[in-house]
Amino acid sequence: MLHPSYTDLINVVNEEALDGDSAKVSSRYSIVMATAKRARQLVAGDEALVPENGDKPLSVAVRELEQGAIRILDDDEEE
Repeated sequence: MLHPSYTDLINVVNEEALDGDSAKVSSRYSIVMATAKRARQLVAGDEALVPENGDKPLSVAVRELEQGAIRILDDDEEE
């Protein structure tokens, strides 16, 4: 089993949405794409925003998303 689950990650990402706003993420695809992109950044040499503990880049990226160290931006937001 994947920990955290996709639904847990979707809930974390959508916590930022204000009342009445639509959810930022509604599919697993968005979670997968965001964590894969972040994992590629880590492989390219970016510093991890959470302790790595010898984990693989994808595990670190998932933990960063879960802990709110990174976030998924809307199309109209800048990086």
